[in-house]
Amino acid sequence: MPKLLDAFDIKEKKVINKPVADYDIFKNKEMLDSLRNSIISNIIDDKIPDNKLLHEYINDEIDKALKGYDLTNLERSHIFNLIDNEINGNGPISELLEDPNITEIMVNGKNEIYVEIDGHISKDDSVSFINDEHIIRTIQKIVQPLGRTIDTANPMVDARLEDGSRLNAVIPPLSLKGPVITIRKFRKDMESIDDYLRTGSMTPYMARFLDAAVRAKLNIIICGGTGSGKTTLLNALSSFIDNDERIITIEDAAELRLHQSHVISLETRLVNYEGTGEVTIRDLVINSLRMRPDRIIVGEVRGKEAFDMLQAMNTGHDGSLTTMHANSPAEALNRLETMVLMAGMEIPIKAIREYIENAIDIVVNVSRLSDGRRKITSICEVDGFNEDIIELKEIFTFKQSGITSNGEIDGSFDLKKRIPTCYKKIKSKGINDLEYIFENKK
Repeated sequence: MPKLLDAFDIKEKKVINKPVADYDIFKNKEMLDSLRNSIISNIIDDKIPDNKLLHEYINDEIDKALKGYDLTNLERSHIFNLIDNEINGNGPISELLEDPNITEIMVNGKNEIYVEIDGHISKDDSVSFINDEHIIRTIQKIVQPLGRTIDTANPMVDARLEDGSRLNAVIPPLSLKGPVITIRKFRKDMESIDDYLRTGSMTPYMARFLDAAVRAKLNIIICGGTGSGKTTLLNALSSFIDNDERIITIEDAAELRLHQSHVISLETRLVNYEGTGEVTIRDLVINSLRMRPDRIIVGEVRGKEAFDMLQAMNTGHDGSLTTMHANSPAEALNRLETMVLMAGMEIPIKAIREYIENAIDIVVNVSRLSDGRRKITSICEVDGFNEDIIELKEIFTFKQSGITSNGEIDGSFDLKKRIPTCYKKIKSKGINDLEYIFENKK
């Protein structure tokens, strides 16, 4: 995988930002890995002398380890960079984290590192760890500044990095194979609706409709599978909210990046060492109702908090937005029913469905297609009942027509030939941006 490595000025003992060739060109790859491992082990095991600065000590250790080896300046530079990443970066995955083309990093073992680029997953042989302890040490180095920890007593951690990326790590005894890291990077190329239009993920008509729906305070659920881009789309839709509204965001790991001035961000808290102190999504949703919100945005609904979210939507907190795992709008509503039942509410199914039908206006389905691209494949409205089943009517949909010669999904977006029921609600709020889309429909 092509990348730029910083070069190291051997004489001046400092890193200079000069592009050099890819790691794959090195003929002595195994030897370089062995040298890297030896130096890292020495630096970790040895105590730094009191009379030496950290960078001086590291430079001395590197010089000692490389003495007697016939390495090119490029190879020496590579060694220096690897050690610098250990001390000042995030270990072997430092450059993967910095690469804007990579959207996911998966560490399955010391020599099993996979990356996702443009929706395609491939093994990256240019990156490796020394052993399982090295992986755990790297996890600890990443999460400690975030106030998190991982050890045998707490063998799982979920955290948000400074750039918005989400890290999940699991170590033994929970992971039988060894320590595992998964990092979903925050996509800087999909921060606005303009980015969705640029990449063909939606049409201008769809963008106009979603803009109007958010401004008209319709309650919206975004559903999709794992890695489909639900949170990214939620972040983009939230940009349509007026700047003078008071917004409460609720998340497990804060990922939303709202630019409005009046935003309160709440984040859950895990149970502590004494088995107490846990604060759940449901706790935060209930508490948010006492904070005079104009909008409540829940990063993801997946449990008992669904009932409280629906209750908020049904009691004057219009314009709420959330995401949930489901492969279709119909499946999303079915999961909502199950979640309400999980809350222990002894309510008949018919009453639960009426509750959902009154609360939810729009369901947006986002999908990652087989070619790796992400698209909004359906925008539906909740529109009454059909024999006690909540009726969903599509407004926009993506229809696949085939696969091109280079493996890309071929298809088109379709606007249904009907005026949505929710269009009246949008117009009642004084929003007339959609007249040219729907006025001539019959």
